[in-house]
Amino acid sequence: MQLEFFPSRTMTLYIAKMFATRIVAVLLMLVLVLQMLDLLSESGDILAAPGNGQAQLLTYVGLRMPQLVSRFLPYSVLLSTIITLMTLNQNSEVVSMKAAGLSAHQILAPLFLVAAVVSGVTFAFNERIVTRSTATLKAWQAADFGPIPKDSEVKANVWLQDGQNILFAKAIEGRGPAMRMTDVSWYRRDPTGMVTEIVRTPQATFANPGWRFTDPATFDVQSTQRSAVKGEKIYARQVEPAQVVLRKVDADTESLPRLSASIQAIRDAGYRTSELEGKWWHKLSGPLSALLMPLLGAVAAFGLARSGQLFVRAVIGMALGFAYFVVDNAALAMGNFGGYPPVLAAWAPFCLFLLIGETVLIRTEE
Repeated sequence: MQLEFFPSRTMTLYIAKMFATRIVAVLLMLVLVLQMLDLLSESGDILAAPGNGQAQLLTYVGLRMPQLVSRFLPYSVLLSTIITLMTLNQNSEVVSMKAAGLSAHQILAPLFLVAAVVSGVTFAFNERIVTRSTATLKAWQAADFGPIPKDSEVKANVWLQDGQNILFAKAIEGRGPAMRMTDVSWYRRDPTGMVTEIVRTPQATFANPGWRFTDPATFDVQSTQRSAVKGEKIYARQVEPAQVVLRKVDADTESLPRLSASIQAIRDAGYRTSELEGKWWHKLSGPLSALLMPLLGAVAAFGLARSGQLFVRAVIGMALGFAYFVVDNAALAMGNFGGYPPVLAAWAPFCLFLLIGETVLIRTEE
């Protein structure tokens, strides 16, 4: 029996089913409560947009819920681990399994199996659903909850350098020569950096070179005179569509293949990519955090329930789990500032707490 990683088939299915149902229950509880609180805070801004009503509130829920599910699924696995193991411990099932010759790792094996499935599902869910919903939600927020842009690749609030001048677009959709800007402002600056003229237009398209402003309105800063031009006029001749990719890459809205292409384009242009590389690696290490939770929460499974220390063990398991998330966020932030290499920032917390969990489990139970 000691040479087998899993216990019997019946025991494995029993523990795995118990663990999986608790993950779903805890996740639903967390997501529903947090979604209600988030909707209460955002409903005023959503309903303030003309024409918005209940349908737009439901749309916001549909776009926001995937983000909440992705973010709090590892927490749900941690809490479910502690609840499951405490239940087994209180019912003396852990004592029975150890008396039957099962090791601590064999008792935890069904939990690792379910957690591995959760990690795989989380990765696929993030790549296929969360990135798209995040991109659409950010574009909708940039439009002040007005009509949702049809392009799922909309980039919001983009500032671009046009020589000594500045080009700002509230939203940009499309790629390459087909790129289109909306709510565009172009700021002409003198050699000292002072703005001398502001040109605004509802939309602009790429004119190769420059951008074609439709019915632009100009404002001269020195004379405070406003004027409007009917038709089209070319501005920002030094701004290329590739600059949008270089200046506004949001890792949360791009899948791994797309983010890889963006990183390569930025690297070819000679810009720093360590922040994006760290987020690229974190797209792999992040979902695997669910695989750590049974190990970090395992301290709640062992020890006599009648000793009065079961609650203390549960608190220790929760502390280890939440400490991982704190260290993970801190390491990622350090990687963004260049303090850690991208690979180290993404994987060091996972490896560190894997060793901590194994050390605690082996020294106390094996």
